[in-house]
Amino acid sequence: MKTLVIIPTYNELDNVRKLIPYILEKYPELNILVVDDNSPDGTSDFVKELSEKDDRVFLIKREKKSGLGTAYVEGFKFMLKNGYDAVIQMDADFSHDPDEIKNFLEKIKDYDLVIGSRYINGVRVINWPISRLMLSYFANVYTRVITCMPVKDATGGFKCFRREVLQSIDLDKIKSNGYSFQIEMNFHAWKKNFKITEIPITFADRVQGTSKMSRKIVREAVFMVWKLRFQSLFGLKN
Repeated sequence: MKTLVIIPTYNELDNVRKLIPYILEKYPELNILVVDDNSPDGTSDFVKELSEKDDRVFLIKREKKSGLGTAYVEGFKFMLKNGYDAVIQMDADFSHDPDEIKNFLEKIKDYDLVIGSRYINGVRVINWPISRLMLSYFANVYTRVITCMPVKDATGGFKCFRREVLQSIDLDKIKSNGYSFQIEMNFHAWKKNFKITEIPITFADRVQGTSKMSRKIVREAVFMVWKLRFQSLFGLKN
């Protein structure tokens, strides 16, 4: 499969300097798209320079910080326009282990959506305070109960989609960010009867940079699950 890796960034220069060359060396068949929200630390300048030397690297530079969900939507549109068969979404901060990409590439041969799960085969999270771990774990329990979606880690951001899934979703209607974006995309794929599987990943908290988590992101996710439940009950479609 022709596969694209999408990495959204904001002030991730130190991380992308290590991550992008590592992925390209380990998986020379992959292409990488960085969607940068005009990082003041020069992230986009580094990626632009790299893209001029290596035709496997692409950059979308946005005018301002516009959020994770809209970054992925722009990346998905790029993927569809440029004829990729599959897309992997991942963070820039090494919380998603690039060595695990090979597992997604293998599973996507048989499934439409492969979700990297922190909550199958036990809890696989490193260096999170217990308060954040409990918030994440029970947010996923809450999501399963309200939406009835059979996914143990609906909020995780390390995933692989086939193009058919993204073609079936009206991406212009996806406005959510953070946790709620992940939930919403999974939900639409599930309701459209695509084949979904979860594979175990180990999630390590970022070493460099600062977390993008906020109360607004958490609140958005709390209300998103009810929105999706009502859409399902009343037959509303995306």
